Amino acid sequence: MSAQTTLVIVHTGPVTVQPLSALAPELIPGVRVVNLVDDSLLKDTMAAGHVTPEVTRRLAQYMMIGQDMGATMILNACSSVGEAADAVRPLLAVPLVKIDVAMAERAVATGRRIGVAATVQTTLDPTVRLIERVARDSGKQIEVRRALCEGAFDALLAGRTEEHDAIVERALIGLAKDVDLIVLAQVSMGRIADKPGGSIGVPVLTSPRLGMERVAETLRGHLERAA
Repeated sequence: MSAQTTLVIVHTGPVTVQPLSALAPELIPGVRVVNLVDDSLLKDTMAAGHVTPEVTRRLAQYMMIGQDMGATMILNACSSVGEAADAVRPLLAVPLVKIDVAMAERAVATGRRIGVAATVQTTLDPTVRLIERVARDSGKQIEVRRALCEGAFDALLAGRTEEHDAIVERALIGLAKDVDLIVLAQVSMGRIADKPGGSIGVPVLTSPRLGMERVAETLRGHLERAA
């Protein structure tokens, strides 16, 4: 890919920057990555219990700024505002990828009983809706079970990573009893699946690698069409 190719990632908090940036040299070598971070987007969404019009407008502004910065593609890194990103998409002249779509597609293709785990309620509900929409579009019947890992997100923000991991792992072990696979609704939860010696009992899907693989695939197609 050209050294002029630029991926702008819009984050709603700092915890998604490192996991996605770490994958870039492997999956999109030579692509310039620009991170735009505003943690008020997620904080305001959590406070309201849903994405507000104000959050949607700010998200649109960041994505438009990314486009003005020369973005070849924009990546939305947060599932909580994924539906708002869908509303912004028609305003953009460059492709927009959502971090969790490839994961949702893999989940629907792999199992019928799908568990969805999140550490934030405002991420749990949109992720479930995304998976259900993918299933409808593919004509597949699924069952979705939910698990909210209460207290884990606050622990992570406070730097208590071991506490975060323990809360999430307990929830996943309980959820695994009733499902074929588990989807982790947030990029920040991917660290659990990456831990050595983990024993959840069912496959666990995470969005960082699947999402960045989708970015690489979409970038290649976009650049080939533009050539």
